[in-house]
Amino acid sequence: MEAGPRNREPLAPDAREDAPRLSPDGPEEETATPEVEVELRPQRRLRIWQLAPIVTLAGVGSLMFAFPLAFGTGDGGAVVAMLGLLISCCAAGWGMMAARRVGHTWPGLPSRSSGERPDWRVIALYVTVAAALVALAVWRVARLR
Repeated sequence: MEAGPRNREPLAPDAREDAPRLSPDGPEEETATPEVEVELRPQRRLRIWQLAPIVTLAGVGSLMFAFPLAFGTGDGGAVVAMLGLLISCCAAGWGMMAARRVGHTWPGLPSRSSGERPDWRVIALYVTVAAALVALAVWRVARLR
């Protein structure tokens, strides 16, 4: 004779007893689910609203610098050229600061958070190129007078 449902021993505990109790605030017990860490901030990169004023200032400044140098228009050419050089340098500095805020570095230099020291030869190269460009610009503007 076969045993009825009352004579059978339960092989597995009832699933309702193992389930966590629900309350209006959520489950009473914390379940051990693996947590996944997700970055909520967007990826750091230069946006168009950051780049547009920098590119506009650089374009206007370079035109103000280039036209008086190329065509030598009158007595005010040196003043306009120096003002254009100033605006171009301001745009370059603004662009470098914006790039630094999003984590970009100059080629050949380590990032700020890496802990590495920059190579002195790369720094010397950057300083030499910048000094040569400034010397050429000042020399050309001085020749306008």
